[in-house]
Amino acid sequence: MSKVSYPAVFHKENVGYWVEFPDLPGCFTQGDTLEESFRMAIDALVLYLDKNDELFDRIIPQPSSADAVIGNYPDECVMLVPVDSLEYARQHKTKAVKKTLSIPEWLNDLAMKENISFSSVLQEALIEKLLHK
Repeated sequence: MSKVSYPAVFHKENVGYWVEFPDLPGCFTQGDTLEESFRMAIDALVLYLDKNDELFDRIIPQPSSADAVIGNYPDECVMLVPVDSLEYARQHKTKAVKKTLSIPEWLNDLAMKENISFSSVLQEALIEKLLHK
């Protein structure tokens, strides 16, 4: 699930807004302005949908239609919050992760002689294989 939009309800407070995603139990955020609340909603949504570190699988429901949510919250501001989880990961999950790999000795010798960066080659190959199918 790379690109998806979920409806969010923006509740006006005395100071700022708090935001909930009716389809996603426990997915809340807040902000001082509507614009900040929308940016925070994107972060909350993409983090909620990221299941990579979970021990147990959980079901993520399909998003409701905005009209259905508006019908349940007629006095609130309802907006679709779009996320592209792959693009978000590219921007925010940039920490290097060490990997151990095995290659034939002759290939290692040749690459070392040519001063080839194994990390760069692996990254380029993975990007080509996974993103440019």
